[in-house]
Amino acid sequence: MEGHLNLTLKIWRQKNASVAGKFETYQVSGISTDMSFLEMIDVLNNRLIEEGDDPVAFDHDCREGICGMCSMYINGRPHGPNRGVTTCQLHMRSFQDGETITVEPWRASAFPVIKDLVVNRSSFDRIIAAGGFVSVNTGNAQDANNLPIPKDDADEAFAAAACIGCGACVAACKNASAMLFTSAKVSQLALLPQGKVEAATRAQAMVAQMDEEGFGACSNTGACEAECPKGISIENIARMNREYFSATFSSK
Repeated sequence: MEGHLNLTLKIWRQKNASVAGKFETYQVSGISTDMSFLEMIDVLNNRLIEEGDDPVAFDHDCREGICGMCSMYINGRPHGPNRGVTTCQLHMRSFQDGETITVEPWRASAFPVIKDLVVNRSSFDRIIAAGGFVSVNTGNAQDANNLPIPKDDADEAFAAAACIGCGACVAACKNASAMLFTSAKVSQLALLPQGKVEAATRAQAMVAQMDEEGFGACSNTGACEAECPKGISIENIARMNREYFSATFSSK
C-alpha cells in the first residue's frame, strides 16, 4: 500500500571541479513510497525551480537500470542500500519516514565533478577505446553456426558484457580502482573467438590506459563485486591478469 514520507536530504552541491563543494540540507514532504529515488529528486528540483533556486544536477537517461548514468552515493553506498539495483531502480519504500538521506557524487580523481552529483566518466570511454574492440572482415556476417562457442564460455562472456559502466565499482573501492570495469570489458572479448585477434595486446593496452587515467590499484577486498548493480564477478579480474601476463611474457 502506498505511503508517504517526510525526509531530510543532505545533498552535495558543487558548481564545478575547480571550486569547493559542500552539503546543503533540504526538507521534502509527502514523498510517495512508490516513487523512485530519481523521481524524489525531481520533486525537490521542481520546488527549487519554483523558488528561484538552482536545481540539483544529476545524471539520468533510461531510468530502466540499463544505461548506468544514475550514479550517486546514497547513505554511504553506491546506488543506495539495496543490492543489484541502480539508483533509478531504488524506490522510496526502502527508506523510513523522518530519515536523513545523504547523497554524494562518485569520489575519484579519475571522475572529476562536473556539477553537484554529476561526474565526468569519460575515462571509462578511453579505456574501452584503448582495446575494447575486435577486428572483423568486411562483407556479410558469418553464420553463427560457423563459430561454435562452448555454452559455459558464452554465458561467462554474456555475464561480463552486462557491465553498464556506471562506476559503482570505482566508488566502492577504497583505492578507486577500475579493475572490475576493465576486466569485464576484457573478459567479454577474451572468452569469444572473435576476440582472439587482439588478445595479445588488449589487456596490456587497457590496463595501461586505466593506470594513465589515475585509477588506483586493486587490493582484492571484493567491495566492487558487492556493490555492482549487475553482479559482475571479480573472477574477471583474475582472467584479465592472466591475459595481461600471458601477453607480457609472450612478447619477450
